Amino acid sequence: MKPSLCAAGLVVLVGAFAPVVHGRDNVVQVRNGLVVSVSAPGSEAGLEILKRGGNAVDAAIATAFALAVTYPAAGNIGGGGFMTIFPANGPKPVVVEYRETAPAAATKTMFAKGHSGYGHLAVGVPGTVRGLALAHQRFGKLPWKDLLAPAIRLADEGFLLDDPLATSLNSVVAAASDFPELRRVFGKNGGADRWQAGDRLVQKELAATLRLIAEQGPDAFYHGRIADQIVAEMKAGGGLITKADLASYQAHVREPIHGTYRGYDIYAPPPPSSGGICLVQMLNILENFELKKHDRWSPETLHVMVEAMRRAYCDRARYLGDPAFTKIPDHLTSKEYARKLAQGIDLSRATRSEDLAPDIPLAPEGDSTTHFSVIDKDGMAVANTYTLERSYGSRVVVRGAGFLLNDEMIDFNTQPGVTNRAGVIGTEPNQIAPGKRMLSSQTPTIVAKNGKVYLITGSPGSRTIINTVLNICVSVLDYDMDLRSAVDAPRLHHQWFPDVVRFEGVRTHAATVAKLRAMGHTVEGIRQGDAHSIWVDPKTGMYHGVADRRISGKAAGY
Repeated sequence: MKPSLCAAGLVVLVGAFAPVVHGRDNVVQVRNGLVVSVSAPGSEAGLEILKRGGNAVDAAIATAFALAVTYPAAGNIGGGGFMTIFPANGPKPVVVEYRETAPAAATKTMFAKGHSGYGHLAVGVPGTVRGLALAHQRFGKLPWKDLLAPAIRLADEGFLLDDPLATSLNSVVAAASDFPELRRVFGKNGGADRWQAGDRLVQKELAATLRLIAEQGPDAFYHGRIADQIVAEMKAGGGLITKADLASYQAHVREPIHGTYRGYDIYAPPPPSSGGICLVQMLNILENFELKKHDRWSPETLHVMVEAMRRAYCDRARYLGDPAFTKIPDHLTSKEYARKLAQGIDLSRATRSEDLAPDIPLAPEGDSTTHFSVIDKDGMAVANTYTLERSYGSRVVVRGAGFLLNDEMIDFNTQPGVTNRAGVIGTEPNQIAPGKRMLSSQTPTIVAKNGKVYLITGSPGSRTIINTVLNICVSVLDYDMDLRSAVDAPRLHHQWFPDVVRFEGVRTHAATVAKLRAMGHTVEGIRQGDAHSIWVDPKTGMYHGVADRRISGKAAGY
């Protein structure tokens, strides 16, 4: 018999939040193909490829390269990520994993005395170009060079800035006094003037870089002239990446984490992403409760969601890392294990996070990613999340090549053995080692029903990513919310430590917040993620695309 949720609750309200809404109500309903991303030119680049007969993987590759031009805060060729692929009427879903790796010269304690996260030392070996090429090799339909053509055109001829991107560029340029190449490439007149919406950003050096990749394939990046430029940049700034590091980098085709939830199939990335395991574990826990007995925003519903998050993120810290370096237990996504975790939830009181892992010693107290979703006329779907880590990554632009490098090395547990209540995690599975892939929270997710795509979603947001996806899954799968409402809905987050509930609805759901406080939760406001998503109507087969209004974006289809 399923346990029912009982009444409860209350919270210490530290902040308040109202989502920022950009642009119009961007919902698109089409039948033949759809791309939803943070950038209108990026979505249009993918749509162009779909209209030319490309499949969803082709369109995803075109979108990814276009975002490297039109969304430099996170779109990239100097970072890495995960692509979840649901083939149409064919093989099983797969994940193309192209996470960055630690250079051979990296050491476990290289950041033990602290590091800003910016600059050359923070750069991991990039995986994006190799990953997109692997996806094309396995699933692509159109020629490789055709898929880069929209991005090359956008870089060479320029594109018009919208207000959010103009504001973002002005902000990073103003803060980049130590990075003159970033100021030269991304500043208006080298930073002397401020960008305005409607200005045209032209990136000739990036166009030349993309042209080389189009003509010579990924080896241009990992062995050729671009590799030489990256290594020269590393030497100039004290970075660790060598030609050998670049030459030895490999992307992987991996089996996705597969779970089921109330009759739906869930596909999400495996380690070195924590996203799939944590998402499936949380859904498995929630399956033990009759959520629909209570309102979506009731304290009963939110309390159980928080407790599921708390337990999954505790296991994330305890067990998850690069599977080539860390043995990951098989039981984490089992229904039986989830039942045991569910039975440990007190429906009237918050669990203290530190009580979940008394064996992990606590030290004294002391984003930027982007996601896009694609589906083609045959029902092939792609959920892709990739990143530079922080917004604009390391702030290092490769001189003469026009692109930013990541700062993914700080995604390792950089303080070995230091885990504290403030949220620093120092557990062994994600500590730095040469050639190791840092743990990620990226969760590009595809939900299927009866063998057909039902929902494509994902988000940026560091450790909040997994919970953004969970929120959307609960809203759509449990509460039958339409996709526009589910994407707009306030999001909830808990990550074990700090032991704080973060909730976008602190103003709009004040009574629920008050009841959560009575249960022992501490709650703060937050702005969480941007989930550019697609829902497929199983009755009509129509594709519904929704761009998240927390940021700019576009759903482009036909």
